[in-house]
Amino acid sequence: MTDSTVEIQGRHLKLSNLEKVLYPAAGFTKQQVIDYYARIAPAMIPHLTGRALTRKRYPDGVDGEPFFEKNAPKYRPDWVKTAPIWSEGNHRTVHYVLANDLPTLIWLANLAALELHPSLALAKDITCPTEMVFDLDPGPPANIVQCCQVGLWLREIFQHFDLQSFPKTSGSKGLQIYVPLNTPTNYDETKTFARALAQLLEQDHREMVVSDMKKALRTGKVFVDWSQNDEHKTTVAVYSLRAREHPTVSTPVTWDDVERTFKKKDASLLVFEAPQVISRVEKIGDLFAPVITLKQRLPDLKSLVGSVAPRREIAAHVDEDSAKPQKVARKKKSAPKKPARKKSRKV
Repeated sequence: MTDSTVEIQGRHLKLSNLEKVLYPAAGFTKQQVIDYYARIAPAMIPHLTGRALTRKRYPDGVDGEPFFEKNAPKYRPDWVKTAPIWSEGNHRTVHYVLANDLPTLIWLANLAALELHPSLALAKDITCPTEMVFDLDPGPPANIVQCCQVGLWLREIFQHFDLQSFPKTSGSKGLQIYVPLNTPTNYDETKTFARALAQLLEQDHREMVVSDMKKALRTGKVFVDWSQNDEHKTTVAVYSLRAREHPTVSTPVTWDDVERTFKKKDASLLVFEAPQVISRVEKIGDLFAPVITLKQRLPDLKSLVGSVAPRREIAAHVDEDSAKPQKVARKKKSAPKKPARKKSRKV
């Protein structure tokens, strides 16, 4: 049977082409995609609730041509909630889907929206991010093992600021570090802070870290993408599937997992596919739950915008044992520190 009408929490939904293979190399079907999202929903939905959602759809599977979708389609069920947000770039209001409940999540899965990319802010206050993110992207031959080293350096910096941070895999090649805020702030503050930290890491570890997004500079290094902290950008959701050869998932991990992967130099330790993620959540719960509720404030670096001063300021905080923290900022190179729109088609 390829089609089925189901009732989910009182909502009726027609599921189509359930036997369609969306991950050919793994033989992973649309029905399995829907089943994954249904089972992961209790952990995932709290991270999506109230957030404008950009969807990346793969109607012809991961080997086919995808397209991004921001505006809610006109054929959506009347019970799918949306949030109107003005788009400066498009000069119009975009009605984003809010994946606040299980029926909506399953409806999106039925549209082959394999990847879900929420805003860092709630739709009701789109200019106030509730979290800060660092997307660690390795340039081959570097891989997630090198990302783990950079992630541990980042954690050390956060600890000096009394900030807790939470790692997750991107589900693709890299690692992402989230710093929950849930306090009044804005993207100018979070992006400035994130950029300063990326530059500090680059300054201290030039052999491994780059903060400039030019791809030519990334070979064998880890790009610390600070620019994701922007009202107009999104980062893949925790627990979202990724459109890789196999149904890998952006998976929360512990810092112990990160340390173990770096120590063993084994990138495979941080690759999780859909069935594994279900088992992990059933066993250890949602490791990302604190990101929703933990309240933290960033240090005030507003007065340091536009100069090398942010790096000096942060270096002064991080290198507390150094008598001359500014000297660190001036060095060109220093020894590595030890870690302490297309039309939618029928799918």
